[in-house]
Amino acid sequence: MPDIDSFDWSLALDWPRALGGVPIAGEFRSTPEDFVVEELAAPALADNGEHVYLQVRKRGANTAWVAQQLARLAGVRPQDVGYYGLKDRHAVTTQWFSVWLGQKPAPDWERINNDEISLLQHHRGPRKLRRGEHSGNRFRIRLRNIRGDREAAERVLVGIAGGVPNYFGEQRFGRDGGNLQLARRLAEENGRCRKSDKAFAMSAARSWLFNQVLAERVRESNWQQPLAGEPQSEPTGPLWGRGRNLATETLAELEARVLEPWQRWCDWLEHCGLKQERRPLVLRPEAFNHVWEGDDLVLEFALPVGAFATALLREVAELVNVTGAT
Repeated sequence: MPDIDSFDWSLALDWPRALGGVPIAGEFRSTPEDFVVEELAAPALADNGEHVYLQVRKRGANTAWVAQQLARLAGVRPQDVGYYGLKDRHAVTTQWFSVWLGQKPAPDWERINNDEISLLQHHRGPRKLRRGEHSGNRFRIRLRNIRGDREAAERVLVGIAGGVPNYFGEQRFGRDGGNLQLARRLAEENGRCRKSDKAFAMSAARSWLFNQVLAERVRESNWQQPLAGEPQSEPTGPLWGRGRNLATETLAELEARVLEPWQRWCDWLEHCGLKQERRPLVLRPEAFNHVWEGDDLVLEFALPVGAFATALLREVAELVNVTGAT
């Protein structure tokens, strides 16, 4: 059992890499333009409807704040605003929002434009947009001032198309693992917190357990192949919750061994009412491309919903995060 009181969460988040270790280092998100994200989404449009869909490009702003600005402009409640997913603040991102107006007159949507928000288009639509309903995201990422072994980096980059470990990114766990520390208090000390904070803790704990299993399979070099007892045709790991583990045989034994030190976390997640699910261990980017521009490395690729760009980047380079953002 780990010594939880002295556990260094920041070090624990350095999961094992699968493609030979990072041969280079580079500055990450020096400016928002170094991290560009575009949703792969096109909501169903209609000539009429009680919702308005707005495609927005934001720079240096988080999704929740933009949603608040739209709610304020439309004179609706924050819960009347929907979106496909949370996007990084320290980035330039293009995404869709929905605003339920009902029978209210539409405001002048152009008033949302400022230095951080640009309205690209808006249309009527039939229903609220909800998280995870889009197909994925396209990324264009620039790593600046690269130093290290470029030849070795090229070998890693060639291997990226075959897949990388599908880790949950560090941002899921909060700054310095803060969401995990909260999960520990809730799971092991019956602590209390706000409902919204509990949701962050549950998500972090579930992601932590998945990453523990994936990390062990990377160490054992079997993360790309299904083991005996795999409930699907591809290798997967557990998203813990209520119900029996869907894995059996060899895979069930491995997961039980890895998660035994975290049994109280598993029990807590079950009592929270989450349903047992599975997540792929292998993340395969689409349309992966890279180019060297002087001392910079520019990468372009698309990922499915729920995948983290940092899971790919960490296989290539040590990321020097100049913004301090998680």
